[in-house]
Amino acid sequence: MSKHAADDEREPGAEPDAPSPVALKRPRTAPPTPQEISSTQPLPQRQTNLTNYKLKFTLLGHKKSVSAVKYSPDGKWLATSSLDKTVRLWHAADGKHELTFVGHSQGISDVAWSTDSKYICSGSDDTDIRIYSITSPKAIKVLKGHTNYVFCVNYNPQSNLIVSGSFDENVRIWDVKTGTCLKVLPAHSDPVTAVSFNRDGTLIVSCSNDGLIRIWDTATGQCLKTLIDDDNPPVSYVKFSPNGKYILASTLDSTLRLWSYSTGKCLKTYVGHENTKYCIFSSFSVTGGKWIVSGSEDKSVYIWNLQTKEVVQKLEGHTG
Repeated sequence: MSKHAADDEREPGAEPDAPSPVALKRPRTAPPTPQEISSTQPLPQRQTNLTNYKLKFTLLGHKKSVSAVKYSPDGKWLATSSLDKTVRLWHAADGKHELTFVGHSQGISDVAWSTDSKYICSGSDDTDIRIYSITSPKAIKVLKGHTNYVFCVNYNPQSNLIVSGSFDENVRIWDVKTGTCLKVLPAHSDPVTAVSFNRDGTLIVSCSNDGLIRIWDTATGQCLKTLIDDDNPPVSYVKFSPNGKYILASTLDSTLRLWSYSTGKCLKTYVGHENTKYCIFSSFSVTGGKWIVSGSEDKSVYIWNLQTKEVVQKLEGHTG
């Protein structure tokens, strides 16, 4: 099981020493432009048709499958989580290992960064969420409350809240300063596979193996909207676009779907990769062109042109 920032495959809920078992409607007339996805007032950018990403280095050190890889917001660090019960911190510039964070008693499914790049939080099959300062290997807080595997975590942009999703089918909102749970949202009827805030932290999006994508009001905990595809495939990953107007969802029918938050309609689909078993990260790439990026169960990373839906590059190199 691996769950990389682009080539991330993971199965919900792992036993500590073994990989865990896993377990949107018609396009509008005028699809969103790439600029609409990334910013409400974009700077002019040259849109190319091809990418040319190459392997820079390989990070070695985890003793079991890697479940998540996340760049820090300032771009200086990489945080990785693993079934070996640790989180590791690496220098993004050269791949040098800096620190190993310890304390979880079972495998870790996800890790997330605070906006200031000074803290990380991790969610584990031991049902705990741990908060670490990047200067110390031991947790500064342990958040307890979930009754089953914690599968996904994220900070809000202000980094005073953490949202988590679990195999207990609930979404929880936590106060970072006190470590207390502020709200428990009975979100889904199957394990929660991803949770994420929008750009200002007022909304949370969650998804689940039950096939539902739900958007929540952070302040009240009210469900504002539910998105569901006609075929109802399990939803394995979801996130807001950088401007918060769109939602990108991965589903276990080897498809990525781009949804409009305002209309609740599926605008675009991206296919060509393989994804029927694992929860694989997908993302927007908006710094050097406008792309959609996802891992794949054929051990590759796929990059699509956001607007045309064409596969523009397939990155190979992983062996599992």
